[in-house]
Order: sequence, then structure tokens, then C-alpha cells
Amino acid sequence: MTRVLPWLILLVGILQPLTGALAALGIGSSIGGDTAGTDAPEQPLPAFFSIWGVIFFAYAGFGLTGILRPAAWFPKVAWPMLIAGASNVIWMLSAQLIGFQPLNFLLLAPIFAAAWIAAARAEAVRGAERSTLTFRFADAASGLLAGWISVATAISVPLTIRTFTGLMPTDFVWPMFWSAVAVAALAAYLFATHVSRSLWFFAAIGWGLTGVAINNWVRTEMHLVAAMAALGAATIVLVRVTRPPKRLKSAA
Repeated sequence: MTRVLPWLILLVGILQPLTGALAALGIGSSIGGDTAGTDAPEQPLPAFFSIWGVIFFAYAGFGLTGILRPAAWFPKVAWPMLIAGASNVIWMLSAQLIGFQPLNFLLLAPIFAAAWIAAARAEAVRGAERSTLTFRFADAASGLLAGWISVATAISVPLTIRTFTGLMPTDFVWPMFWSAVAVAALAAYLFATHVSRSLWFFAAIGWGLTGVAINNWVRTEMHLVAAMAALGAATIVLVRVTRPPKRLKSAA
């Protein structure tokens, strides 16, 4: 099974973008299509979802380097990454074919948990393996996915609240916006202090909040919300860059 595992990682790295493209083939609705044209204050500009392409590339690279340059630690990171990738395929199918927001929100949980576990296990071998290509792909894939799925979870909180309350995207703008930012900020704090020092995680968080800022500046024209989103992104990223967290204990 250890020999098959890198091939499975490569497979889910390819399968995820193919699954996400089903709507382009006329099967189901596009992921996030129901929110792309709304004035919800917590939504990033649609172009910022292109980060998925980078995540899929890192996934495939992790699998390929696992095939070409196997490492003893590879399965420890690969197993949760395989679970995260497979869970992401299920989430994409649900989002496109069913489109029920509470279910989509619940399906984020296994992706979130598995990605964070993978990042923690990658952190455990950072000191000895950081210069290897296999580790670099592992760090990028786990860190980016953990960060972006934290953003996805954060922006799904207001979406789920609206589903149960019937509120419109422009109702209670500030509470909805701050509920998403608070979840993202809490995730950043917990990740930095208990999981990993990976800068990829914070790049994904910063990218997501920057997308929120630009969306509110150019689309919704809620400029104060845009400014707060930009400030949040800058604060989270700068705090991590200028004050790296203490060395974490081994998470293996």
C-alpha cells in the first residue's frame, strides 16, 4: 500500500480539478455560482478562487515526488492529504449537484481536519527535510489547503446563517462580515500556535481576505468593509512574518 499511496495522491490531485469542472460540461451548477453575483460582504472576488489551481498543482507535485523520491515520512503526511483530497471531491460533487448549503458546510469538516493534521505532520519533519523537493511540495500542498479551507469555512458561516434565517446578503452586513473574519483570525492563531509555521497557510489566508477587500471595493462599493478586510489580511500576515511562533513540539 505504501507504494500505491503516492499514485493515489497524484490521482486525487488530478481528480479534484476534473470534478470541479463538471458544471462546464453542463452537469450541475458551478461551485459558488449562487454567491458569485451577490453583495455578501464576506465573499472574495471570484478570481481569487483561482488559488485552487495552485493547490491542485501542489497536490500533484507531492504525489509525483513521492513516486520519484520516496521518503520514510511520506505516508504520515500522505494519508491525511489523501483523505482531504477525497473529501474535497465529495464536497465538490455536493456543491454542484445538490447545492444545499448546510450539507456543504458540514462536508468542509473532514477536509479541514485532514488538512490540518497533514500540515502538523509536515511540520514535524521540517527541520530535517525542509530542503528536499518532496517536503516542499508537502508543505505547499498541506499549508495552502489548510489555509484556504479555513477561508472557505469562515465565509461559509454567514452563508449557513442566511440559509436558516432567510436573511439577504446585504442584511446585517457588519455582523456577517465580522463572523467570517473572526473565524479566519481564530484559525490563523490556532494554526500558528499549535499546528505549523508554514507560510503557505498564511499566504492562503491573506489571499482570501485580500479577495474580500477587493470585492467590497470594486463590486459592492462597501469601502469601509473593504478597508477592514485589507487591515485584517495585513495584520494576520505581518504578525506571522515579523513574529514567527515558537518552535512547535513534534506532531508526528
